[in-house]
Amino acid sequence: MQLADIDYNLPDHFIAQVPMEPRDAARMLVYVNGAVEHKKVSDITEFLQAGDVLVVNETRVLPSRLSLVRSTGGRVEVLLLEPLQDDDSEWEALIRPGRKMRVGEFLATSSGEKFAEVLGRSDAGDTFRIRLCVGATPGERRAAIEAVGALPLPPYITTTLEDLERYQTVYAHEAKSSAAPTAGLHFTSELLEKIESMGVTIAKVELVVGLDTFKPVDEENPLNHVIHSEWYNVPQETMQVVKNAKRVVAVGTTSVRALESAAVTGELSGRTRLFITPGYSWNLVDLMMTNFHMPRTTLLLMVQAFIGEKWRDLYAEAQLESYRFLSFGDAMLLARINNSTMESDL
Repeated sequence: MQLADIDYNLPDHFIAQVPMEPRDAARMLVYVNGAVEHKKVSDITEFLQAGDVLVVNETRVLPSRLSLVRSTGGRVEVLLLEPLQDDDSEWEALIRPGRKMRVGEFLATSSGEKFAEVLGRSDAGDTFRIRLCVGATPGERRAAIEAVGALPLPPYITTTLEDLERYQTVYAHEAKSSAAPTAGLHFTSELLEKIESMGVTIAKVELVVGLDTFKPVDEENPLNHVIHSEWYNVPQETMQVVKNAKRVVAVGTTSVRALESAAVTGELSGRTRLFITPGYSWNLVDLMMTNFHMPRTTLLLMVQAFIGEKWRDLYAEAQLESYRFLSFGDAMLLARINNSTMESDL
């Protein structure tokens, strides 16, 4: 496989800068019955049946983008990725610029309060370990983060988001993630109620969205890409209804990864390095609702594993039809191709 296999041209004018209002008014390109249809997210009920299970990722985005000041006076942006201790005292973080960052250096808020100490680089070398200097309890540390931090909107979104809740799903629960599970942003409470009234079960999983959301694939052979681990949890009741479902409809690639990780490992929670690439043997997911993704990403590899090379035709048609791409963009509803010869890679 070559990097060009998951590359395509994405002019800036296709990148959505603001979310659609209302949420479910976003467009949805449907490829379920072997033909392409152009719908709205609110029309998803046309493609669901009694006995289906709709699985959503209930993670909430943490306001984890911190603007801090080095001891030298220079400003840095710190993006908290994941706590390394149960008490939230230590975190894995991206620091930009970080090339000259020193072990033991303190980073302060704009008012001069010490906020974090740099403990060193992570084993992978592309992130840092930091210790928070604020708060005596996990609750106090989270409160300090929320007081200083901002929502980590993707860098390609340059327009100010007036309502910060529009970068959270309506069912978001605990703030842990570095990015939103964006396919879920399209659902309203009313649409979810309508779906349930059809006899469709709505089940929840949690996958904490981490570093690979920000890291493009740069290996010439994408299969050599090293994927970072992420924490997931599939409640026992979710796994039970999924196993008994007529069809499993996963909302977003993160819901897909949580479900398939549980199936592959046999563990309902833990850390996953599941790398879904062409040739993967699907266990649970029948349909996937997802947004249009950046070129050269692991998410495109997952989509190709799900529907094959057809993704190129769908993305090309979406651009011809002026669909909106990426986090605040439009959606796709895809049915999985059948391939019993595929193999898993964990």
